[in-house]
Amino acid sequence: MKYHFSLLLSAVLLLSACNGAEQDKPELSAAIGSQNLTLEAASFDALPGWGEDDFVGFQQAFESSCVRILKKPSAAQFGVLKQAGVYGHWQNICRKFRVADMSAPQSIKEFFETHFVPHQVLGNGDPVGMFTGYYEASLKGSLRKTAKYNVPLHTRPNDLVMVQLGDFRDDLKGTRIAGRVEGGNLKPYESREQIVNGQWPHKNKVLVWVDDPVDAFFVQIQGSGIVDMANGKTMRIGYAGQNGHPYYAIGRELVKMGELKKEEVSMQSIRAWLAAHPTAAANVMNTNQSYVFFTKTYGSGPKGAEGVELTPRRSLAVDRTLMSYGAPMWVDIEHPNVDEAPIRRMMVAQDTGGAITGPVRGDVFWGYGAQAEEMAGKMRSYGSYWVLLPKALN
Repeated sequence: MKYHFSLLLSAVLLLSACNGAEQDKPELSAAIGSQNLTLEAASFDALPGWGEDDFVGFQQAFESSCVRILKKPSAAQFGVLKQAGVYGHWQNICRKFRVADMSAPQSIKEFFETHFVPHQVLGNGDPVGMFTGYYEASLKGSLRKTAKYNVPLHTRPNDLVMVQLGDFRDDLKGTRIAGRVEGGNLKPYESREQIVNGQWPHKNKVLVWVDDPVDAFFVQIQGSGIVDMANGKTMRIGYAGQNGHPYYAIGRELVKMGELKKEEVSMQSIRAWLAAHPTAAANVMNTNQSYVFFTKTYGSGPKGAEGVELTPRRSLAVDRTLMSYGAPMWVDIEHPNVDEAPIRRMMVAQDTGGAITGPVRGDVFWGYGAQAEEMAGKMRSYGSYWVLLPKALN
């Protein structure tokens, strides 16, 4: 893959946000986030590595999106991407996908060649962007507060009002705010610092108590997790809301403090610093005033912003203001391990994040476990992607 030197210079250290929550990752500058999205039609032969994907897991990911797509009004616009047509176009494809022979990679490949046209996504004419990763976190917890389990993860409070501004104005689609109604007006909610210090009305609304404040911070960044309970059971938790305060990257804060160099920032290096500086860690984490609330979830995996279960290495978080959920995408991304081949495979846009901004910007869901955490934690890769649009639109 050949990348633009100008883009490399524009990379800055932010922490990204996925699954409705935040994710510790370097991100492109705000200027990248304001780029215009354009599409350029391409052939399947032009896709790097097309024909080499084994499609393992992809059928499950696309079928999950099809379940949602088939419930939509057929005449409604297919999400925010105007070039994607209406749901009726996609529903026809989903019905055919369900009955088609998908027993071999070649069958899936031929199905998409028959029904879709790939379009390269460009930001101000540039096909290269930043791709990061996220995962389902692992924690240890208890339903009761004890000397060991004394860090609360809170449920969503009843007075939290989250507003999707796109419901009121089309030009604000993808933008949201949150707060509490006081005297008929929406007022800001308590900050993370106030919540973790118990300076708010709902400190008794606890879903689960965990044993590590850093783990509690990072599960808010990831947006979902599996808690190994003291009673031997497990609890899957997922995003239920956010306090409306803007997310601030503590990786950026540590660079600002001179504690880390920009090129050193990763989830692993941030975790190591917090563990080595327990007294200062709370103040650093509180520079991010965003706080995420959780709920108990069920199923075989966490749900993304599309409302469907995420599939490891097949679900991609995208900018919800620019790209439609459920769209299949071909990606060509540098691997987090520099000595491994690029990631060239089919994925589905199924999630988003508050800092996933810009036309060529994605967050790869790596799944659960130590390997997923390692890959997600160090992934800050450059790459490109193509969105596949129904051939019937041409």
